[in-house]
Amino acid sequence: MSSQKFARPIFDNPFFNIEELPNDTIKRKPEPLIPANSDPNDTSLVISKDVDLDINKKTWLRIYVPRRIIANHDDDKLPVIFYYHGGGFVFFHANSYGWDLFCQGLAEKLGVMVIALEYRLAPENRLPAAYDDAIDGLNWIKSTQDEWIRNYSDLSNVYLFGSSSGGNMAYHAGLRVASSSYKELEPVKIKGLILHQPYFSGKNRTESEEKLKDDQLLPLHAIDKMFDLSLPKGTLDHDHEYSNPFLNGGSKHLDDMVTRGWGILVTGVSEDPLVDGARNFANFVEEKGIKTFKLFGDGYHVVELFEPSMAAVLFDATRDFISATKN
Repeated sequence: MSSQKFARPIFDNPFFNIEELPNDTIKRKPEPLIPANSDPNDTSLVISKDVDLDINKKTWLRIYVPRRIIANHDDDKLPVIFYYHGGGFVFFHANSYGWDLFCQGLAEKLGVMVIALEYRLAPENRLPAAYDDAIDGLNWIKSTQDEWIRNYSDLSNVYLFGSSSGGNMAYHAGLRVASSSYKELEPVKIKGLILHQPYFSGKNRTESEEKLKDDQLLPLHAIDKMFDLSLPKGTLDHDHEYSNPFLNGGSKHLDDMVTRGWGILVTGVSEDPLVDGARNFANFVEEKGIKTFKLFGDGYHVVELFEPSMAAVLFDATRDFISATKN
C-alpha cells in the first residue's frame, strides 16, 4: 500500500522515460502554451505582455501586472518578482499553462509585478546557460525604457523567485549578484530570494530521496537524469556546485548575501523527494547568518500547479516575506 496521502495528478509526465536524441537534445512532447493577454477590454484580473531579451539566444520575458493598477492609473510602484519556472532545466517554458497561471496568481494575490524568464533549456544549453540568462534579465530591467517597467515597478524592491529548478536558478543568480559591485545593477536592488521546493541534490542521498525514490511525479531516477542532462559535460557526479549547495562548505558569496542584508524564504512539502534537501538548505543558510524564513507543510512537488487552491499558503508566506524584507 502506498504511504502517499496526496493523490498525484494524472497527466503525461515528461519526467518519466526521458528520451535522448542525437546532437545533445531530447524528445519533448507538445504542451499547451498560453499567449500573453494585454487586451485592455478583457475581464481578467492580470494583464501580461512579452518582450524580447536576447533574440540570438531566443530568450524573452513575460511581464504580469494586476489589471487594477493600469485601469485605475495607480501611481503606486509595485515590488518586482523575477520568476524562474521549473522543469529540471530541460522541460517547460515561461508560457507553459501551469507556470503562466501561477504567475498570474502571484501578480494578482500579492499585488506585485511578475517578470517570468524564458531561459535556454538543457541539454542543448547546459548550465550555466540558464544562470547567464537570469543575469541578462536583471540587466534588462536595469536599463530598459519599457513603459510598464518605468511606470509600475519599484526597482528598489526586487525578489528572485523560482520553483524547483527555478529555485536553484534563483539561488545561483543571487550568488552572482551578491558577489558583484553594489553599483552594477543600480537602480535594481535585490531584497531577497524565494526558493520554492528548490532542486538540489548530491551524491549522498537524503532520507526523503530514499523514501520517495519511486514518487509518481518526481522519482529519483528523474532527479538524477535531469541533472545528468543539465550539468556541464564531463561532470563525474552530482557533487557539483550547481546541484549541491553544501559542497566545500557552501559558496563564499553567502557572506556577501549577509552583508547585503538579504532574506531567503525556503519552502518544501512532505511528499516531495526534494524536501529534506530544502530543509537542510534552509538550516544551512540560517547558520551562515542569512535572515531565513521557512515554509514546510504537506503536499507533493509543485502541488500548486495542479491544485491552484493549494497556492494560498505559499502566497501568504511570500507576502509576509516581502513585507519583512522590503525596507
